[in-house]
Amino acid sequence: MAASETGRPEQPLRRSTAALGRFAREHIVLVIAAALAGATMVAVPPDAGYLGYIDWSTLGCLFSVLAVANAFRYIGALDRAARLAIEHLDTPQSVAGALIATTAALSAVVTNDLALIVMLPLAATTLVRAGWSALVPATFAMQSIAANLCGMIAPFGNPQNLYLYSYYELSLGDFLRTMALPFLAATGLIALCSWLLVRRAPAAPARMQEVSRISLDRRRFAAYAALLGLTVLAVFRIVPIAVAVAAVAAVLAFADRRALGAVDYPLLLTFACFFIFAGNMARIPLLSEGLANLMAADGLLATAGASQIISNVPAAVLLSHFTGDWQAVLVGVNIGGAGTFIGSLASLITIQHFMSARKVFPHLRNERALAPKRFLALFGGLNLLFLAALLAICLIAR
Repeated sequence: MAASETGRPEQPLRRSTAALGRFAREHIVLVIAAALAGATMVAVPPDAGYLGYIDWSTLGCLFSVLAVANAFRYIGALDRAARLAIEHLDTPQSVAGALIATTAALSAVVTNDLALIVMLPLAATTLVRAGWSALVPATFAMQSIAANLCGMIAPFGNPQNLYLYSYYELSLGDFLRTMALPFLAATGLIALCSWLLVRRAPAAPARMQEVSRISLDRRRFAAYAALLGLTVLAVFRIVPIAVAVAAVAAVLAFADRRALGAVDYPLLLTFACFFIFAGNMARIPLLSEGLANLMAADGLLATAGASQIISNVPAAVLLSHFTGDWQAVLVGVNIGGAGTFIGSLASLITIQHFMSARKVFPHLRNERALAPKRFLALFGGLNLLFLAALLAICLIAR
């Protein structure tokens, strides 16, 4: 029988189609961004103006931060730091609190997404093995909220901050003064909610793994620390971003190519697509006028609201083109990371890890407290609570 009659030639096509489908599901924001960019290209055909759309400084800073953070992760530095934070704790309240606090701290250094990628699996493993699996939903929810809202205090804590810091050419002092109130308010609410959610946790003997003796490759650690320092200097515009990108790429190509391969390139492409989308929107008179009027009416509410629909990163890229009120945009997209699950990609990462934890620890499926619907209700309710509270505080204080 001919190969065509057996259907074998169709198998590679089916595999390719399935692979494309998986990619689209895993990177749905990139797909949407590309579609939006393509749609606006019909109204504004490509021309020389496109060359000014892309903010290469933001892309370079984001690449460097992600690559260096991956390098630290692959030598075990982030995992060791996280485990040391909980090593000597033996109560459910202290362990859960330390996991949430460590996630918050990491988010301000290595971005919110990577902080969750490191900390959520550690939280699940630690709590389940200690006999406190009932705390997994609350801890996951608060870790996600902490990563989203505590990372706002650093220009490199959230991807949208990197963009806005570069786009508006902000100084570190202006940035910190603007974000101080929402950061302190969010931190206080996170501490209060975390305590309320775990204070009645059942006591059980903890079985923490001792990790303080785990050794690190000191030479690589020192090299990566130098790269991180160079990247921070580039973010603050003390050294050219091209120098940082070249140094990061060259060192990691020699020291650990995995760190370069693990960079979230779809995120970089997503930014590029939204740069094109936002640039074209600004050149369509009717849409440009409407968005400018929306931002003039109330930039804080507009950016926080837009984040609930299109996520805070694209909201920052789009709406920054229609206002000079950078304070409203900066605060709005950061607190807009709370609210709906779409508000921040970090929320989707948390949901994905929660479902994965139920597969890694099958017995969790039988625990009513860990049912997906209950977790989504808790997670969604807390997000909406934080959005409402932070919006109220910021609106009253302005």
